[in-house]
Amino acid sequence: MNKTSEGHRQQLLDALRKFVAAVRQIAGVRRIAVLGSIVTTKPDPKDIDVLVVVADDADLAPLAKCARRLQGHTQSFNRGADVFLADERGTYIGRTCRWRDCRPGVRQSCDALHCGRRPHLHDDLDAITLNSSLVLSPPVTLWPTVERRGTLPVDVEEVVAALEHAVQHRMHQTALGDD
Repeated sequence: MNKTSEGHRQQLLDALRKFVAAVRQIAGVRRIAVLGSIVTTKPDPKDIDVLVVVADDADLAPLAKCARRLQGHTQSFNRGADVFLADERGTYIGRTCRWRDCRPGVRQSCDALHCGRRPHLHDDLDAITLNSSLVLSPPVTLWPTVERRGTLPVDVEEVVAALEHAVQHRMHQTALGDD
């Protein structure tokens, strides 16, 4: 691995950390996980893939805004990001819409199957799907609790451990506040 590829991995992981910090605050977000090439030892992943499980009634607008911010940041160093969405039953429902103005008829180029039916849901299920076993058991869940399902690369493990520590610290603070 060269310095540039190490730098890109680190930039992707830094972007992931910021994304998780923002998204975990959004109402209706139930779980955040990471998957794809970043959780392997691939030296220079082209993107970061995040899975967010949402409640059926969650407003996707704030999540889509965070996803656009993540995508814009990763594009600044010639990489990408996908934010995949699933419901609480483990069904993949699509990705976040990349458009700020998301409603039927605004974009002729929109390839969502049901553009605008659920604002900010890009349900291009004919182009990409995630199987339910990956949705239910991603390589690593980052929030609300950390769950590793295999060995992670050292750089990813550092991010996961930091998130885990932060979650444990918050739980401890909450417990102290209840006394």
